[in-house]
Amino acid sequence: MSHNLTQLEYHIPPELIGLHEVTPEQFEQLCQDYSDLRLELTSTGEVIVMPGTGAQTGRRNANLTYQLMAWTKKNATGVCFDSSTMFALPNTARRSPDASWIRRERWDSLTQRQKERFAPICPDFVVELRSPSDRLLFLFSKMSEYIANGASLGWLIDPSTRRVYVYRPNEEAVVLENPESVSGEPLLLGFSLQMAELW
Repeated sequence: MSHNLTQLEYHIPPELIGLHEVTPEQFEQLCQDYSDLRLELTSTGEVIVMPGTGAQTGRRNANLTYQLMAWTKKNATGVCFDSSTMFALPNTARRSPDASWIRRERWDSLTQRQKERFAPICPDFVVELRSPSDRLLFLFSKMSEYIANGASLGWLIDPSTRRVYVYRPNEEAVVLENPESVSGEPLLLGFSLQMAELW
């Protein structure tokens, strides 16, 4: 078991400390048993307890989701998801990006049961928004994992440095310094994330 803030240790139920080699099925049960905690599962079976975000991060995340949802409704070629959505990646990890989008035909190929649970799919587009408690190296690894598992585009937004790291398959990550906007093309035609509200 790992977590980012040692001062939050006493908030973690003792029975969760030290868990490893947890199966996806066991993890799903843990999510039901500890629904007040934000959990993720690595591909090696390690359970990660994510600390709650502060108000500023929550405000930024709300604006991020709002912008992506507004474009999604207008574009109608895919489905948008918020930060509470858990996906079952092909490598067995269970991840909840801060915002994500899946092409309509891929989403429609899932059964209703799959859609109601941790959908067995990696989003086409994922965004992680760094909060003050997040370690950058951990987020770099997470972004690479999304791309390795099928994402076509990923953004890591770091408000503390006003940088956006852009990830695409078979390419080095591109770092944008204090951009006014970030384009999602060619995957997200016509979508440009306006950064003013996220800084």
